[in-house]
Amino acid sequence: MNRTTIVLLTVASLVQGASTTRGQSALLPTQAKLAQLNETGQIMVGGQSTPYRIRRLPISSFPDLPDEVAELLNRRGCLIPQTYEAHHPENVVHASLERAGSSDWAVLCSAHGTVSLLVYFASAPAELLVLASAPETQRLQAHDSTGILGFNWGIDPASPQHIHEGQTAMERRPPMLDHDALADSVVDRQTVYHFYLRNTWTVLEVPN
Repeated sequence: MNRTTIVLLTVASLVQGASTTRGQSALLPTQAKLAQLNETGQIMVGGQSTPYRIRRLPISSFPDLPDEVAELLNRRGCLIPQTYEAHHPENVVHASLERAGSSDWAVLCSAHGTVSLLVYFASAPAELLVLASAPETQRLQAHDSTGILGFNWGIDPASPQHIHEGQTAMERRPPMLDHDALADSVVDRQTVYHFYLRNTWTVLEVPN
């Protein structure tokens, strides 16, 4: 083997090695992203180590979000946690939360181990209001025979008709609302209805 052949083989080996390294490096962000989206671990419950699983979706999974809302969420590093019973993307809500006819959004944002209920009013496009927050591991519960804990916090829009029907049995039934409320639920347990009126959030009385 002459000197020219040796040089060519050496260069080819270096190129191949660099290519392999780049390929492995390209996989690392993907693997890290998957770890963020699908988290498993153990927490102590009643003195016992108990497994849990939390599934999250990126902001890009919600194409109906306006660009300005998506940008604010991405700046916060938000992922959207999904309840253990989710069959399609959830926990992003579009409703008239500020007033009748407004176009507003509510989102559960998971970032740095904390999940927050964020509200975006179209009238204040540069802001995200934090309505509630908690460590993600405080929002887990058992839900099947495996004993694995799943995420249990869900949000949905609640129309004036829905709220009014829920208040049917009340002795003094309030008049129908003129805009939407926000249903804040612990899956299979209870729901609280947040309502915005005159610059203040209140909790509606709706018998469960």
